[in-house]
Amino acid sequence: MAEKKRAVFLDRDGVLNKSLGRRPPNNPEELVLFPGVPEAVARLNEAGLLTFVVTNQGGVALGYMTPEELDKIHNRLAEEVAKGGGIFTEIMACTHRPRAGCACRKPKPGMLLALAEKYNVDLRRSFMVGDRDMDIEAGKAAGATTILIESDEKTGQVPDYTCPDLPAASELIVSLL
Repeated sequence: MAEKKRAVFLDRDGVLNKSLGRRPPNNPEELVLFPGVPEAVARLNEAGLLTFVVTNQGGVALGYMTPEELDKIHNRLAEEVAKGGGIFTEIMACTHRPRAGCACRKPKPGMLLALAEKYNVDLRRSFMVGDRDMDIEAGKAAGATTILIESDEKTGQVPDYTCPDLPAASELIVSLL
């Protein structure tokens, strides 16, 4: 059996890109990456980690954007990250309504579990990086090491680590390998 791989699961809004007030970008033109994100993703890639985006995007089910618009946003995200040498292994989004009860919407770990199965990932040797309680809960439920990106969000969950931004989190992750 092939050796299991290590991975980093990244929340999107608040970790990779800016939110617009309390809402995520609903079209590619609204997508603005935080400084250093492409290079941080490249650092994770260079360390041999599979790098995933796991994002709740209930705005699709609620009619704020179409699945095609979400794909365009994610294509732009991948293009912008590639400019700094970074590559995402896969971008996965839960597009269900917030209270739909699905297994994929964070804080449930469904997206992490599905990607781990698909790519032969050892979750206990992997990381979940997010800026909200739901991200930390999903990471803990999957068995990953959790890293909270500091934000204005009130958090009740206790992550394994806290960092000011993704560049700092990527340096921490590489130091822990």
